[in-house]
Amino acid sequence: MGALTKILFVVLAISFMTFVAFFGRLPALRHTPIAWLHRAIWVYIPNAILVLDQRLTSGRLTRALGRFGNYIMYDRHPTVLIFFILLLSVGEYMYLPGVWPRLSIINKVLGSISILLPYLFLYLAAIGDPGVITPATHSRYMSHYPYDFSLFHPGQPCRTCGLLKPARSKHCSVCKRCVHKMDHHCVFINNCVGYGNQHYFILLLLSTAVLTLYGGLIGLVIVADSARGHNKSFSMFPKPAGWSWAEYFVILTMGIQEDVGVGSVTLLALMTSPLVWGLLGYHIYLIYCGTTTNESMKWQDWQMEMDDGCAFKRSLPLDRIKDLQHEAAWTRWPIEPVQVLIRTEDGTPPDPNRGPGVGEWERVWRLRDVENLYDLGLWDNLVDVFMPNYPFRRPEVSNSTTDLERGKRRTKKPPKAPRASSLVAAAT
Repeated sequence: MGALTKILFVVLAISFMTFVAFFGRLPALRHTPIAWLHRAIWVYIPNAILVLDQRLTSGRLTRALGRFGNYIMYDRHPTVLIFFILLLSVGEYMYLPGVWPRLSIINKVLGSISILLPYLFLYLAAIGDPGVITPATHSRYMSHYPYDFSLFHPGQPCRTCGLLKPARSKHCSVCKRCVHKMDHHCVFINNCVGYGNQHYFILLLLSTAVLTLYGGLIGLVIVADSARGHNKSFSMFPKPAGWSWAEYFVILTMGIQEDVGVGSVTLLALMTSPLVWGLLGYHIYLIYCGTTTNESMKWQDWQMEMDDGCAFKRSLPLDRIKDLQHEAAWTRWPIEPVQVLIRTEDGTPPDPNRGPGVGEWERVWRLRDVENLYDLGLWDNLVDVFMPNYPFRRPEVSNSTTDLERGKRRTKKPPKAPRASSLVAAAT
């Protein structure tokens, strides 16, 4: 096995296993080989080790490893954040000495910007407040979003924090705190991604994706120039006419070995760039759908309930009187809920005289038949992410006016199921 093949194999293996380990739980990847590999890494293999250790050491080794693993997986610590910073900085240390003198002025300026921006957005996402819900911030976050009576219902307190949960909030078991508009806990920033720092997280993904692609493409140009020093007929693409693949890879390997730092980092950048672009595309798609990673999992759970025939909906009256003990009297969101969605254990329709809403209960079979209250359309969804606390409506606006607003913002556009399988498949 040649040097180039070894480098390619190692980089590809690391990239693939990193993707499986961290993203194998995505709803879009359920019932796929990637989900099975994720379970193998986190469930099947640990269980086999547990059985073996029970026979050999009566479980002492696994208890010690369990305490360490519990800290690594379920406590907040900067291990992966430090690894991410080292990956960026060490890669740049290996890459820049061989590339920088050969760059034009414009590429030096663009390169400097693309190198600095990931560090800036990583810092802002890591230290920023993701939207931690405390007694001091509770009333403000309660006025951000109305309860949709589908994913989020009023009157549900957090069993850990003791505070009433605002709509779109979730308790993070890693950070041990409730986060407003919780998306997920990201080990790469050692912080939750939530209402307060989601825009920095998206910009971190964008800047890192641009850096890996830009650096990889420039690296290919440098490697090709080095390879032409051994054979002037070499071209990176297309393969020179009349050359066999063996001849092509021999000269390419010589170009990589001319400066191993540049060559190896170039390969790493090109291998990891599709993963970063895929993750960025997934989060942009979630914004397009007006949802979050946490909410997309909830919608997938609802789809399974619908498949079983256990999901029902009915209307909420526009003149509904809010329970001010559990709901904010006014929210900045421009529309109010018009439906309630509930499940039953056996698929029997609920009692029409009980529960919120009016009218008969209607069985629901598809997500598109349920309105996603938090989807205002792509532009307003982007405004909500990148302009925190943006006032979509004034305090004096009534509920009847907001229903007209719903018509203007959602003209004949059915709610979308938050599925990103095609994007993730393309990224891998």
